[in-house]
Amino acid sequence: MTKTSITRTWGWKVAVATIGLTLVASCGLESGGALPLAVGPGSIEPVPELEGVKMTVGSKDFTEQIVLGYVIEFAMAAAGADVRDLTNIQGSNSTRDAQLNGQIDLAYEYTGTGWINYLGNETPLPDSQAQFEAVRDADLAANDMVWTDPAPMNNTYALAMSKETAEKTGVKTVSDYAKLVESDPGAAVTCVETEFNVRQDGYPGLAAKYGFDASRAQRQILQTGIIYQATADSDQCKFGEVFTTDGRIIALDLVLLEDDLQFFPKYNPALVMKKDFAEAHPEVAEVMAPISEKLTNEVMTELNRQVDVDGKEPADVARDWLVSEGFVTAE
Repeated sequence: MTKTSITRTWGWKVAVATIGLTLVASCGLESGGALPLAVGPGSIEPVPELEGVKMTVGSKDFTEQIVLGYVIEFAMAAAGADVRDLTNIQGSNSTRDAQLNGQIDLAYEYTGTGWINYLGNETPLPDSQAQFEAVRDADLAANDMVWTDPAPMNNTYALAMSKETAEKTGVKTVSDYAKLVESDPGAAVTCVETEFNVRQDGYPGLAAKYGFDASRAQRQILQTGIIYQATADSDQCKFGEVFTTDGRIIALDLVLLEDDLQFFPKYNPALVMKKDFAEAHPEVAEVMAPISEKLTNEVMTELNRQVDVDGKEPADVARDWLVSEGFVTAE
């Protein structure tokens, strides 16, 4: 899943990373930078087989992905690896290409994104485990990509509205929203980000599933970070595309529309790596397994909230959570 990066106190990093990736696009990504914070062993102890092993960790350019990227980096550093930071890559396709080309060794990816956007399937599987197994097997067969067991969290898409909009329109479900689009498009102005507007697991697919004419829907393209507040204000956006583990849903008192026809895919994050890397370093999956198990919707929502609402640095949030769980120690 992708979202546009959110510029907070770390906005300059986003700008620098984006410029850097643009400059090297024709010749591949750079090798990455050093970790921003130091960590020591906790329950993750140095692993002899990983001592000094060079590995580059990547992520997409939105809060959750950047936090998850740092989670991997600090865990691998505590295990003794020589880790390079290549988080904050612009867009899903760029991140995927970097991994297929060997510029990234490790990343958290979402099962729904893998199944639909990378493997070209149009119909998601409604069961999380079945969806994971399907994308795991298909991506290994087609691209030699290994997916480890996913986290329990499911950061799927949703449509949201303010309580004021809910009261005025009576909308509770996406089916209600579809009827409103057809009957009164001006009352259903919807703010979405660029990728959601064109992805099959985004607005076009949603319109097809719920049987409304997407061309009648009044949409505005905004950065993800702006959509939440604009939807809460309800002047510019009556409805907005959101992500279910985003801490701003609670902070801004937004109301989620029920996906009553279960259109949106499951988006469980799993650690993904190329087959040759996974076979050479099986210890990586062993180190990361207990961390992934801890990543519930509640945990990830709180980590996202600390960045997007409290303005903390993603690296600080990732390290502090690992410390609080005893996986690593701060140095």
